[in-house]
Amino acid sequence: MTEKLQVYKCEVCGIVAEVLDGGAGELVCCGQPMQLMAEKTEDATTEKHVPYIEKVDGGVKVRVGQNAAHPMEEKHWIQWIELMADGKAYRQFLNPGDAPEAVFPVTGEDLSAREFCNIHGLWKG
Repeated sequence: MTEKLQVYKCEVCGIVAEVLDGGAGELVCCGQPMQLMAEKTEDATTEKHVPYIEKVDGGVKVRVGQNAAHPMEEKHWIQWIELMADGKAYRQFLNPGDAPEAVFPVTGEDLSAREFCNIHGLWKG
């Protein structure tokens, strides 16, 4: 059973998929079920993964890591940052070398953010 906005990853090829409309089926890739990525919310390691939201002039800024920025190296980086604002989804894709943050020119009261680390998976803040 899949649910809307769940994120799945293929453990064989690494493809990542987000569910837009849930259903009774199972997501399969490379001949095996895809792994549901749990939304982690607390970071007990020295790496910083939790996305933090702040309202800025002209919109909303989401940065990954509160006191220290997440690494953005070739082998370890934030692939994307997603902002949910009053039922609408916004996503910024990132590359190694980019800052681990995104500014979205939106307003809203009901805000949440997720990010996907290529090594440590899905995080929500």
